[in-house]
Amino acid sequence: MMPLLKIELFKIFKRPRTYIAFSVIALIIILIQIALKFGGEEYKELMLSGTGNSFEEIPTKIILNGYLICFIILNVLLIHVPILVALIAGDAVAGEANMGTLRLIASKPVSRIQLLFVKFTASVVYTLILLIWVAVLALFGSMALFGVDWLTVTRELQLNVMESDDVLWRYALAFCFAAIGLICVAALAFMLSVFSDNSIGPIVITVCVIIVFTILTQLQIPFYDETIKPYLFTTHMLGWKGFFYVKGVDGVTEKGSIANLSSIIKSAAVLIGYTAGFLGIAFWYFKRKNILS
Repeated sequence: MMPLLKIELFKIFKRPRTYIAFSVIALIIILIQIALKFGGEEYKELMLSGTGNSFEEIPTKIILNGYLICFIILNVLLIHVPILVALIAGDAVAGEANMGTLRLIASKPVSRIQLLFVKFTASVVYTLILLIWVAVLALFGSMALFGVDWLTVTRELQLNVMESDDVLWRYALAFCFAAIGLICVAALAFMLSVFSDNSIGPIVITVCVIIVFTILTQLQIPFYDETIKPYLFTTHMLGWKGFFYVKGVDGVTEKGSIANLSSIIKSAAVLIGYTAGFLGIAFWYFKRKNILS
């Protein structure tokens, strides 16, 4: 299995387009960091508007430190990274069919289940490497540029404040949760790839699904809140934010607390369930598929 995995990873990383995602992510992160470096005061005022005057006298460099910069970047970036994941996962099987090599590799002394498992594992490895790249630039890069201090996160016109030594473990869990969400997207694109003989279709459909579901997730309409949103995987992909919502009494934050841990666990379970469902359909269909190309 390991030699096959190495071959699949070689196929992924030998393509120049694979590195487009890394370049785009780096560009977006650097642009955000530059903007907040030189326009931080305006952003601080916008962030604290409606929360009273308690924090207005605190210097911008204390509030707008590396921890908050990373939180801001993740809010922007984790909506778009799934699209970059779809570019690779959607090509995993359909790309082979498009090149006419799928029938050849399926005829090797490896079961179709093993072949599909290796291809999906390669997509997951790519996804994790992409997420590590985000962590290096967004978290550690921002810490180096802006320093660290207490993390202040807005939540429904309220502020959640965490001490500097109570933050890194939250980011570790947040990135782990983000990995679950991105793997779910990879599983969706991978499933669609199994049904197609051209990689463009699975990629475009996955991107369209992400865009439509994300719009529905962001809409503040009670009808959708009660009927559709709880069942969209994009809704649960936002669960990483829960690690930065803390408990508190009389404005005093409880160190090491998470406001609604059960909701985070539920969202993770839903994403894992979606992933298992997408993969189950993919494996079931591919095992019976009549490969002609």
